[in-house]
Amino acid sequence: MPAKPNPFKKALQQGETVFGCWLGLGHTFSTELMGTAGFDWLVIDGEHGPNDYRSILAQLQVLEASDSHAVVRVPVGETYILKQMLDAGAQTVLVPMVDSAAQARQLVRDVTYPPHGDRGVGYALTRAARFSQIKDYGSTADAEVCLLVQVESVKGLAALDEILTIEGINGVFIGPADLAADMGHMGNALHEDVQAAIMDALRRIRAAGKAPGILSTHDPMTQAALDAGAQFVALSADVLLLSHAAQALSAKWKT
Repeated sequence: MPAKPNPFKKALQQGETVFGCWLGLGHTFSTELMGTAGFDWLVIDGEHGPNDYRSILAQLQVLEASDSHAVVRVPVGETYILKQMLDAGAQTVLVPMVDSAAQARQLVRDVTYPPHGDRGVGYALTRAARFSQIKDYGSTADAEVCLLVQVESVKGLAALDEILTIEGINGVFIGPADLAADMGHMGNALHEDVQAAIMDALRRIRAAGKAPGILSTHDPMTQAALDAGAQFVALSADVLLLSHAAQALSAKWKT
């Protein structure tokens, strides 16, 4: 029996556009709720959300019953963290702050089994292999793992073309907030220079045959990103949806 298919990776390979949302609340109940909302994919955020290994594992288990594909954003691109997330059952991982081709090459090795990579071969013990029930997991898992890297700095943009030549990188996500800050426009991802850099990067990623990704809560920016070729597009975050709705409701009746 082979590793289960990764529908998110397949959609990107076929040139489809898929819409998602961020999960930053770090709780299974809200994650289960978001899994019923109709998004194609949901990011369990280990970088800025209050998550650890066990809370991410629990949310992966909750989303197993959902039509929304789970993407795990690790806090940092370390071999041991990626190993843990893949063994926990994540098939798609998003790695922040990728600034060089050398870093990207190591990430490919981190999510790949030997002899071509460094992922530890202990799958008989893991949820990913159904606790040894998926007998062919070791020989089939690599094909179903989807590696997404975040380019979100001026240095990263300078290295983008080289990163795009690396086999095993399935998609590149442009991080608007960090990029804006690095370009000297903290809190203003809509600045014309930032927007120009983002859209140019998305077009370059698509032209190189990789899947471009973005997070945008601003409809004109979202449409511009789609026009530039973005394929995996996050539309908001659970924290923002709850916070903004709560603030609007409070303001409505207190004024």
